[in-house]
Amino acid sequence: MEPTLLNIHHGFNFRDLGGYQTKSGQTIKRHRLIRSGKLDLLSDRDVQFLSDYGVRYDVDFRSPDEQHEAPDRVPTGASYHFLPIFPYDETQVSRSWEERQQDFAADPLSGYKNMVHTYADIVLLPTAQKSYRKFFDLLLSNNGNHSALLFHCSAGKDRTGMGAVYLLSALGVDKDIIRNDYLTTNNYIKTPLAEVMASIPASNASENIESSVHDLWTVKADYLDSALATINKHYGSMTNYLSEALDLTDAQVADLKRLYLA
Repeated sequence: MEPTLLNIHHGFNFRDLGGYQTKSGQTIKRHRLIRSGKLDLLSDRDVQFLSDYGVRYDVDFRSPDEQHEAPDRVPTGASYHFLPIFPYDETQVSRSWEERQQDFAADPLSGYKNMVHTYADIVLLPTAQKSYRKFFDLLLSNNGNHSALLFHCSAGKDRTGMGAVYLLSALGVDKDIIRNDYLTTNNYIKTPLAEVMASIPASNASENIESSVHDLWTVKADYLDSALATINKHYGSMTNYLSEALDLTDAQVADLKRLYLA
């Protein structure tokens, strides 16, 4: 199934995870779990839309610099929770053109290599594990029937994407559905991707730079596979990772299923 794309006018990649089925045949409830891109560009209408949609938790996975430069417009009635996955923007999505071009000019695969490395870091870095653990604490506290938790980073694809992978795995969603949800991001970032590609100065544009910037701004199966391979190498399985790295107990998994599945 295709995810439910929310009707946001000044933002991108806002989607409700409701409707996905688990391996046991249950279904994720709608208006409960939302993944998205950044919230700083939201119009007054968008802020009200999210409030009316039921958003009561705004979980921000961005770095301190990203948060400072583009603070969230928090939906009315929602509590804001800053849980940086990295101390800086390791995905490099928010880096300036000047910062990017030196790295990317020499190697067309530099952006791709950066992302493969970043996904391994997402799995292993203590700061990332700590923030994802707090993410689950908030998920477990969200016990209202009409209360939605929204989680996001800048583009809603990497740090948010792995948050969704962990959450959907804990809820018992099949790995093929989880992979499809991850890759579907490419359908919803076409506009910002086009804007970023168009912003590359014509005088400095090269195939190497364009290739790397494109790889930074999209998701690839190889990126997710880097994370999953790292999990399997160090923990043996996703179940073990959730238990050992994120300290998610069997009782908490049962609570998550009770809260978010129908």
